[in-house]
Amino acid sequence: MADAISPDTTLADLGEFGLIAQIGEIVATTAPGDDVLLGPGDDAAVLRVRKGHVVVSTDMLVEGRHFRRDWVDAVDVGHRAAAQNLSDINAMGGRAQWLTVGLATPADLPAQWALDFARGFAEECAAVGAGLVGGDVTRADQVVISVTAIGACTVSPVLRSGAAPGDVLALCGRQGWSAGGLAVLGRGFRSPRVLVDAYRRPAPPYDAGPIAAEAGATAMIDVSDGLLAEAAHLADDSGVSIDVETGTFVIPEPLLAVGQATGADPLQFILGGGEDHPLLATFPPGATLPEGWTRIGSVSARGELPVTVDGAAYDGPTGWTHF
Repeated sequence: MADAISPDTTLADLGEFGLIAQIGEIVATTAPGDDVLLGPGDDAAVLRVRKGHVVVSTDMLVEGRHFRRDWVDAVDVGHRAAAQNLSDINAMGGRAQWLTVGLATPADLPAQWALDFARGFAEECAAVGAGLVGGDVTRADQVVISVTAIGACTVSPVLRSGAAPGDVLALCGRQGWSAGGLAVLGRGFRSPRVLVDAYRRPAPPYDAGPIAAEAGATAMIDVSDGLLAEAAHLADDSGVSIDVETGTFVIPEPLLAVGQATGADPLQFILGGGEDHPLLATFPPGATLPEGWTRIGSVSARGELPVTVDGAAYDGPTGWTHF
């Protein structure tokens, strides 16, 4: 167990190697054993790859852009940083096994924040049996986190480019909850708590990706930036058009409450919201959808628009844009 430190201890006080040693103790019990030949501490980790396809994904979180420390505590930032990468592997139909993390922070950041971040990160990794096997720390003017996840697919990876006319569009996992929580926090409130908690800590359906791959999913993506934005990626990469049917959505009561309080259409949280990390996939016509998947639209030959909503152009927000 990592040694207790004073709340007044900063990262400058603890030092680079002191921080690495403390994080090493936190993650030591979560890293898988047999396939990790060499974990944190050397110039690189050494891993054993057995069979299947190796899949790799990298994502970043930047303070002030992706999170605020007054809105999200360090443990939840750790969960979020791990989840968005674990979800990318999930969206390929695979399972993450190892992760590395680069952490840049101000020197006066409380050391406990970094250790709490590591604890949340390790807890999220443990949810899929993955482990932290290395990384780097450095100084910066704000907190910047870069995570790389490495995993494997036991069947062929499910790409974004396999959707075909006649396929059905389906969703697995909650969608729009994080966007509702962000809307609440942006107005200075903390309720409905269930939405704020969803923003702070996503709950991706980690088992759904491999199951969908086994069930014959033709294309798949995780919804990190917005449902319609991700549907457009599938449509563009597959050379098809996708129609999303709003009548298939049951809007949960908390989103209805936020819509009434803010004057926003709660359906916009579902269509344009991100960071819940559900999976969006297409399946062949007539396929039996796996448990937990809901049909929300259809795929047709490429038309004038890549994505429509209820058969027409949509002029609302479709998702997050980074630039």
